[in-house]
Amino acid sequence: MWCPFCNHTDTRVVDSRLTSDGYQIRRRRECAHCGARFNTFEAPALKAPNVIKSNGSREAFDEEKLRRGMQRALEKRPVETQQVERALRDLLRKIRTLEEPEVPSSSIGDWVATELARLDQVAYVRFASVYRRFEDVQAFREEIERLEREHPGALDTRQIQLLGQRDGDD
Repeated sequence: MWCPFCNHTDTRVVDSRLTSDGYQIRRRRECAHCGARFNTFEAPALKAPNVIKSNGSREAFDEEKLRRGMQRALEKRPVETQQVERALRDLLRKIRTLEEPEVPSSSIGDWVATELARLDQVAYVRFASVYRRFEDVQAFREEIERLEREHPGALDTRQIQLLGQRDGDD
């Protein structure tokens, strides 16, 4: 590893530890030439499969596109960053450990929708409205009713009900 301060190529590892999430190794290094110390992070290099889009075209998997889509759905929602990062990490692990060279975009969309439904129902509906291309209010209503049927006890106390009565309404 080269030194980022003097560009010398002789550095040695002083200390190695797992990061708090357990997915990387943090290595503390020291340059033999200038004595500067710096950190490097090591993680498995897993190649994600190509994505087969709905029109049949193929493209390389884009982690940032996945991250932006989830963040857009979760914008201004009361979900902790740590929960979002955990969900993203789980999705990335699932995608990168697939044994197939290609994965349909619909599968990735379904996995994202599942994670969002666990995190925040409003974010899930936002994502579903774009992903499933809702055409009218009825499509929203049907999706919300399906969500409430499939996850009846999952309503977070921070959220109001999506349809129906609110507390205090009779």
